[in-house]
Amino acid sequence: MDLTIRKVTVEDAERVAEICRTGWLDTVEGIFSDTYKRKTVEFWYAPGKVEQDIKKGHYSYVAEAGGEVAGVIGGGMTGSSVNEIFVFYVDGRFRYMGIGKKLLETFTAHFRNKGARQQWASVQEGNTLGLPFYEAQGFRCEGIKETRTGTGEIQRSLRMKREIG
Repeated sequence: MDLTIRKVTVEDAERVAEICRTGWLDTVEGIFSDTYKRKTVEFWYAPGKVEQDIKKGHYSYVAEAGGEVAGVIGGGMTGSSVNEIFVFYVDGRFRYMGIGKKLLETFTAHFRNKGARQQWASVQEGNTLGLPFYEAQGFRCEGIKETRTGTGEIQRSLRMKREIG
């Protein structure tokens, strides 16, 4: 399989939105109400919103496998030496092929060059896909953040951190 990691472009918006919608829904299956899930994907992962967020720099890199966008990662600096991953999904058809690891390596190198020495990510509690991946990459849980959703549900995110500098 031919794998390329490259900067995301606005032309990727529709495919990135599809990957993120599906990935997020997989992550929260059985956790949140259908109403909350629908509202979330309609807001965050509509192609127009994703295109705006690409222009703002919230999405960073995509992985192309065999000429098809197969994964995406995005984030930024949240402090002078702190980087945060805001979004990170790999299409289910391309999981367990090393694509996530390559995306994370490229993303991390970019932000390490910008001065990042710590890297953070929020992982949905119960995320059986994401949590083992982050732990294998050296992230450790530093706490749990609870947020009340617009539908009154409690979202519990594990705050994961690793040293990268």
